[in-house]
Amino acid sequence: MNPTLFHLAFPVTDIAQAKAYYVDGLGCTPGRENRNALILNLYGHQLVAHVTKEPPTPQRGIYPRHFGLIFTLEHDWEDLLTRAQQRQLLFREEPKHRFVGSALEHRTFFLEDPFYNIMELKYYRYPEAIFGSAEYTQIGDTPAGSRPLGERL
Repeated sequence: MNPTLFHLAFPVTDIAQAKAYYVDGLGCTPGRENRNALILNLYGHQLVAHVTKEPPTPQRGIYPRHFGLIFTLEHDWEDLLTRAQQRQLLFREEPKHRFVGSALEHRTFFLEDPFYNIMELKYYRYPEAIFGSAEYTQIGDTPAGSRPLGERL
């Protein structure tokens, strides 16, 4: 077990539908469950789907709100990508290769669950870019007309 685990709670409107998506679709292991909440193990981290009576609302884009995983092995990222494709999960953004040829190079894709929660799954070619490479200012996608991707300060 990791010494420190990540926990994220997020809204859903239906436990059975959340379980189908996260367990059957993504491959999470289910934990405790009742009519108001479902605990999920996502690669050793705890997700908790909480039922809300408020109707879910979609975001226009992938920013600002999304969550996800950073894989340390590329084949694990590829395996989840294949699983998501085979299970026909909704891709909010198709797989892409960002910042190719720079210290920030990584592969990513975004999924959206039935409740409009967005998840990003990525793999960095150079692990130091996960928290380091502070000489770069680029984070996420660049709006049209701004600096080139991965440009240094």
